Amino acid sequence: MPNNKQQKKRLKTDEEKRIKNKAAKSSMRSAVRKVIEADSKEEALASTPIAMKRVDKAAKSNIIHDNTA
Repeated sequence: MPNNKQQKKRLKTDEEKRIKNKAAKSSMRSAVRKVIEADSKEEALASTPIAMKRVDKAAKSNIIHDNTA
């Protein structure tokens, strides 16, 4: 439990960041999975730019490491 005002603020902002990061990571993983599990080559090629964009954004905001992206 937080003991002072600043710790209470950090607890709140950390929780907000955690939720935002979790959503972004989930969205990125879904986009990559959609490319991998595509039925046809055209479908995979169509969804590749979206997946790349989400991976790059996750790396840019330090959700995943740059080398992982």
